[in-house]
Amino acid sequence: MSKSVDFEGSLKELEEIVAKMEGQELSLEAALAQFEKGISLAKQCQITLQNAKQRVEKLIEENGDNSAQ
Repeated sequence: MSKSVDFEGSLKELEEIVAKMEGQELSLEAALAQFEKGISLAKQCQITLQNAKQRVEKLIEENGDNSAQ
């Protein structure tokens, strides 16, 4: 499975968690479990985006193109 699929899947799951928490009355335990999972997914997405940003910056640097900044 590619990283972009992982990112897209994680983002979709995070959106589903947010919708579930906003639209349903959950027990405290269920809400906490969803919140913890959401935090974990958000961190994964953030790391993936940071890695992608670093790769893009490296490619720009290697090609001597400063116009994208």
